[in-house]
Amino acid sequence: MNRPNILLICTDQQRFNAMGAYGNDEIDTPNLDRLAEQGVLFDNCYVQAPVCGPSRASLMSGRYVHAHGAWANGVGLPAHEQLFSRTLADHGYDCGLAGKFHVGGACFGGRLEPRLDDGFRVFRWAHDPYPGSSENAYHRWLQAVRPDLYELGTFDTLPTEFHYSRWIGNETIDYVRHSREADKPFFFVANFFDPHHGFGAPEEYVDRYRGKPLRPPITRDQELAGKPPVLTEASHRSYAGHARGYTEYTEAELHDVRVSYYAMVSFVDDEVGRILAALDEAGLAEDTLVVFTSDHGEMLGDHQLMLKGPMMYDCAVRVPLVMRWPAGLPAGQRRAELVQWIDLATTFLAAAGAPPLPRGQGLSLLPLARGEQDAPVRDWALCEYRNSGHPYEEPVHTTMLRHDRWKIVVYHGAPSTTRARTGELYDLETDPDELDNLWDDPAHAATRVELQELLLDVLVATEDRSQPREADW
Repeated sequence: MNRPNILLICTDQQRFNAMGAYGNDEIDTPNLDRLAEQGVLFDNCYVQAPVCGPSRASLMSGRYVHAHGAWANGVGLPAHEQLFSRTLADHGYDCGLAGKFHVGGACFGGRLEPRLDDGFRVFRWAHDPYPGSSENAYHRWLQAVRPDLYELGTFDTLPTEFHYSRWIGNETIDYVRHSREADKPFFFVANFFDPHHGFGAPEEYVDRYRGKPLRPPITRDQELAGKPPVLTEASHRSYAGHARGYTEYTEAELHDVRVSYYAMVSFVDDEVGRILAALDEAGLAEDTLVVFTSDHGEMLGDHQLMLKGPMMYDCAVRVPLVMRWPAGLPAGQRRAELVQWIDLATTFLAAAGAPPLPRGQGLSLLPLARGEQDAPVRDWALCEYRNSGHPYEEPVHTTMLRHDRWKIVVYHGAPSTTRARTGELYDLETDPDELDNLWDDPAHAATRVELQELLLDVLVATEDRSQPREADW
């Protein structure tokens, strides 16, 4: 089998169920749904962090957060960490990227994200659509073609043809048609910023949902009373007090946020349709592994919370994952096994016939996607949050382990913080919406202890012990 081209399409802050193929009958995603019909959909893909930077560092390095060291937004991936894109480039792939990257650390307040040894020949970096670095390729393009729009400095609700998401689609299509090195297989990353807040989309997409009844957020009265206190803090003010919290939204505003969020996803869906059509027109679809996913989710009012942060609900840490490769994978398959974002690096390298990352911690998903009986799988998934984004005065550190029907979230207390040691425990079989916290339920004390012990074992098993041992003493 020839080495496939690899196209990674990644959104920012897209919940796993913000797609029709995942059972959401309110959202319009025909192109993504068709991609799922033509490939393999993974029902239980978990990211390694509920915020962008650490999660993307895990994607590119194939390593857990506590192993690669980029533990929070604004913390760069250490230069010694090897990116799988570098390996692909060394193995003869033409590599390119358009849009967000967010693994190099300081790309806030007008600063350029430091470039790592990433292997990208084409690097059309644009951290986000907001005013910032002069090296933001989207800003430079918009300033050139529509300086009047650029001067507005508000890019969420621009006309469709000048929006960031349209630019990502155009850049990806340009690469497929013109910019790639035609004598090599390619790896290209289309990193969309939508459906990230601030919850703005072109009017034509908002109009698709305006006036439609949408289900309200998943919660119930007094839900947070039985959960760790920091969740109540976040309900009142998001981002450690730096952004509006759920309680500051009216019911109508919560509906409008969901409308805008769905509109952003539908916009991305249309761009995915254009990109897939370009692959078809170039005769590349058969031998291209297309992967669609997202770096983490969004609370969107569920559990009386907005945005992201220390929360580990499925809507924050479980993401869509679809893989289509007509020449190499079956069509129309669904896999319920637990998979993780660190598995993508290993999967891409395996598909390319390239050597694995020396310190990579992921599993190739190709055997599982093909339905092979002896496909390697884990029965757990790990996610970590370490006081990222706007830090809380009393640091908040949470670790989640998903195992079988259970999810445990440990809120780490002393000695690093004065916060009381607490946590969350959910039986996802009887409580898939994660409403009933069983952490302090005596009937589930044994399960909680068993899962805490398993979490310790997982953390030890995923330590970085790649440094070679030269002697017994």
